[in-house]
This record gives sequence, C-alpha cells and structure tokens, in this order.
Amino acid sequence: MDFFRKKTGARSKKKGRSLFYRISAWLHLWLGLITGIIMVVVCLTACIWAFHDEITLLLEPETRIAHQDKPVLTPSQLQAIAESKVPGKTVNYASYEQGKAVYVQVGQGKQRKGGTTLRINPYTGEVISITERKDDEVDFFRFILNGHRFLWLPPAIGRPIVNYGTLIFVFILITGLVLWWPKRWNKATRDQSFKIKWKARFKRVNYDLHNVLGFYSLLALLAIALTGIVYGIEWYSKGLYWVTSGGNPLPKSEKLSSDTTQAGRFYTIPQAMDLAWNKVITEHPEAKGFYYGYPETTKPASTIAIYIYPTPGKYYDRQGFTFDLHTLQRLKGNPLLERAYADEDFAGKLRKMNYDIHVGSILGLPGKILAFFAALIGASLPITGFLVWLGKKKKTKKKSPSPTNPGGIDLKSLSRKLELENS
Repeated sequence: MDFFRKKTGARSKKKGRSLFYRISAWLHLWLGLITGIIMVVVCLTACIWAFHDEITLLLEPETRIAHQDKPVLTPSQLQAIAESKVPGKTVNYASYEQGKAVYVQVGQGKQRKGGTTLRINPYTGEVISITERKDDEVDFFRFILNGHRFLWLPPAIGRPIVNYGTLIFVFILITGLVLWWPKRWNKATRDQSFKIKWKARFKRVNYDLHNVLGFYSLLALLAIALTGIVYGIEWYSKGLYWVTSGGNPLPKSEKLSSDTTQAGRFYTIPQAMDLAWNKVITEHPEAKGFYYGYPETTKPASTIAIYIYPTPGKYYDRQGFTFDLHTLQRLKGNPLLERAYADEDFAGKLRKMNYDIHVGSILGLPGKILAFFAALIGASLPITGFLVWLGKKKKTKKKSPSPTNPGGIDLKSLSRKLELENS
C-alpha cells in the first residue's frame, strides 16, 4: 500500500509539473509573439541611451571642461550670456555636471521640441557651441528616448503600449526560467543550459543563444524592466512603494506656485535666481552638479527650481529645492525629491535609486556596460525565440499525416531508434 501511495504521489507530482510547464510554455510563446517587436525597439533604444553621456563627449570633445577649484557662473550670468546670444527668447533651464560644459536651453516649446541649445564654459562664460532647432525638431538622443518611451507614437497611445509591454516582458522572463530549468541536473543538462554549442547547426546555435543568453541576462533584464515600469504604471509604482515601505502610501507630489500678490515687490528674476542658488550652495557645498529651472516670465505664479547632484553621473542622491519667485520662501510639495538621500528610509532610498538602477549607472561604468549587454540580449530574445518557434512549426508540418504515413510518425527517427535497440 505504501509503495502504491508513493508511486501514485510521484506520478501526480510529475503530472502537476508537466501541466505547469505546458502553461508556462504557452504563455512564453504567445506573450512573446504579442510583444516581440515592442521589446526589440525598447531594448535597442535602451542600448543607445545607456551611453548617451559618453557618446556626446566623444562626438563633442570641446564640451569636456576640466574641473577648476573656483566657483561656477551664477544663474543670472548664464541667463545674461544665453539671452545675449538669442535675443528675444527666455531661458528654460540650465544643467551642469562637473567636468562638462553647462547645457543651457533657450526658447524651447512643448515636449522639449525646438529652441536653441548653448554649451557654455562654466568658469569663463565662453560660448562653446550654439545649436538651433525648429519647433518640430528634437535632438538625436531625445529622438531615441521618445522611441524608448512611446515608440515615436503619440505619447497617450505609445506610453501604455510600452509600459504594459514591459510588464508582459517580466512574465516572459519568469516563464522562460521555468522552461530553461532542467528536469534533471547532470553533465549533459548543465552543458545544454550554460554553454552555447557554436559548432552545431544554425538551429541549435539559435536555440542556445535564446536559452543560454536568456538565463545569463535574466536578473539584469528583470531589474531594468521592473524599474522601467515604475515611471509608467501608477498602480505598480504605488504598490512597490507600499510593499518596500512596510505599508506606507507613496508620498504625493503637489503643484507649487509663487505668491502672485507679492509680484515685483522684492526681486527681479535674475536677482531671485542668484539669491536662491546662494542659499542652496551655502547649505550644500558638496554639490558637483546642478539644474536650474528658470521661472516663466509671463507667469507670475512660476517658481524657481534648483536641483543639486553630489555625485557626477548619478541621480540617486540628488536633492530638489523650490522657491517662491517673489519672496524666496522655500516651498515644499514633493518629499521624495526634497529629502536628502541619507535621511530616507529603505523605500525612499530605493525609489531615489530607481533611475540609476534602470540605466546601470548605480554601479558606474561597469553597470552601464552590464545594462548595455543585457538590453542587447533582451532585443535579441524575441528574434531568436521567433526563429525557434518557426523551426518547430516547420518540423510539425513535416510530421503531418500522409497517405504513405497515416500516423504522422517520424520514420527516420523510429528506424534509428530500432537500430540502436538491436545493436
């Protein structure tokens, strides 16, 4: 009786595993076919975007400015230089990272289209380059980012496609692990699971590229995908924060505005910008980069936005400051941006690191290289997977019933099997 129970239990367990495997295989196939093209575009654009800073410095070496132990230009000085070169236009924002020229954007329209870009020496004020674009133009990396975010479609259409396509990709990766996992661990299965048989026929090499590279890139691709949908799927973003914070809701971000009743009583815009910057830099001399968000001259309710970056090339420890344009009172409405990284709990720190994890910069250059190759493999997986499916489909057709072989039996394989048994 015990033997019968053990045998029945083992058979039931095997049947359950087989059902789980078949469901995973079905999901992996059809979800992959549905989202394949989306993920090829998203992953290829991710490869390019991962090194956009390095590529820009390589193509524009004149924008590399050696760090000097002296103050950089103030917001009002940058504004005066930019507006003297582009008369009749106002400055939108300026950004700086230690070791580079200041990037100043003037007269830009909606969705960061058009306008004039100036690159300025942060110590001398020398204008290194001026680039003008029409209202319907974007620069190369903005074009790449638009493809990555919404497939160059209208954002209202493209964003949900990319966001939920990426979420589906997460399930594809998980079901892929189920299909990859060997039934038995021995030398043959280890070789098949961890090695690419380069000398084999194309079908086998393609299968190995899908199977083996998919496994090696799994964790990196999961990290990239799960951090990516934080920006696009609200319920996921809130749910992730709720889980990692132990049940606390995601802090809400409020829209801030200046007190218009005080307009023109105390400062001009250049004066207000400099005073706000002096407040920030006095409290945070460790800043090695900054972002100035200039107020709109035609909107008295506009505010002054300043971000500091203590670590060049990374965003996790940035801190944001918002000031009333007319009174210079500090306004608070986004706790996650306003709190220092060191003062955050685990959930807050994880949320601040989200972008750096997404692009790999959290580990510096090695992390970017890892993200690049993971995204490259991610782009190849739908292609190699499609070829695997296509090969199996053709093989199934070859085994279909015929007048001479009504059972659809693979006679060649059967003949070989009989020879081996009789030898």
